Amino acid sequence: MSLVGTRPPTEDEVMQYQEHHWKRLNVKPGITGQWQVSGRSSIKDFEEVVQLDLRYQSLWHPFHDVVILCKTIPAVLSRAGAC
Repeated sequence: MSLVGTRPPTEDEVMQYQEHHWKRLNVKPGITGQWQVSGRSSIKDFEEVVQLDLRYQSLWHPFHDVVILCKTIPAVLSRAGAC
């Protein structure tokens, strides 16, 4: 696991993966990532989660990781999108 990356998949998600879902595993899961700063649990559509992960992969850059880390702090403190 890395500091910033894709959202770790759950076992039940992996059991239902379609071919295009496997691409999201090309990057190590992270403690935080695009999903966490884009709404977290308020995102109910799994395809949207996959798209966020694939977007993160396509935009990957160390500076982008710093931006996500900076957005994580207010997202966690505001509890926006938390269950």
